Amino acid sequence: MSPLRLTLRERTAQRLDLSPLTIDLVAGKSLAEIGAIELASGNRQLRVDSLFAVEGAPGDIIEIHGGSDQLDRIGAGMTRGRVVVAGDAGTHLGLGMTGGAIEVSGSVGGFAASSMRGGEIRIAGSAGDFLAAAIPGNHQGMQGGLVLVTGNAGDRAGDRMRRGTLLIGGNTGDYCASRMVAGTIGVWGTVGRSTGLAMRRGTVLLQQAPATLPPTFNECGAFPFTFLNLLARAWKGLPDKFATLPDSGLRVRRLMGDLANDGRG
Repeated sequence: MSPLRLTLRERTAQRLDLSPLTIDLVAGKSLAEIGAIELASGNRQLRVDSLFAVEGAPGDIIEIHGGSDQLDRIGAGMTRGRVVVAGDAGTHLGLGMTGGAIEVSGSVGGFAASSMRGGEIRIAGSAGDFLAAAIPGNHQGMQGGLVLVTGNAGDRAGDRMRRGTLLIGGNTGDYCASRMVAGTIGVWGTVGRSTGLAMRRGTVLLQQAPATLPPTFNECGAFPFTFLNLLARAWKGLPDKFATLPDSGLRVRRLMGDLANDGRG
């Protein structure tokens, strides 16, 4: 049985909210009923079948083909199943998701994994600003789960992050891990300015030393840490550079901060 397959016929004139298309919300519906679901696009409501070719059978997988950077809120609030995006995705990917998995073969817009509490997101391309960060009006960003980005991330990645794991295979912009409360962020490439600004707790692992850090970080020397070996073993199955880390003998240069904001990061 082939999965539910939605193929975008042409690029839309305005942004499109795909949050009604999750396993939870289409379960038990026929293809005709799924086609009749209305999606918000600007000040209009557009039927799914007026934008997408709808094929296959509803189940535990939704495939979205012809991906576009205008397709917002894919997988928002999902609790189970798998969403596969062939191409790019827009903003707020996986917003508030608690379970399941999202795979994107292209790049995504801003605020991906915001308020995420569980599940897994894998992005083969790059991510925009505020990855795994808090949306305006919310005091917590990502709160659980795993996010793996093969490419780069924009500014404020992990801003107000509360829990979970964020791994970035490329570079990040400025203010990575700003106001971070807890959780783990790994960056294989370079980071921009003011990494960890106002960070309270949590761990940021950098493969390359930052060019600058806020002056409120305290040098603690180089140490081996058992928990790093455990993390490396847990990442062995990931399709990314983090899977190549040795699972023993890891030593890091440790800096504690932000001392102006509790200082336990």
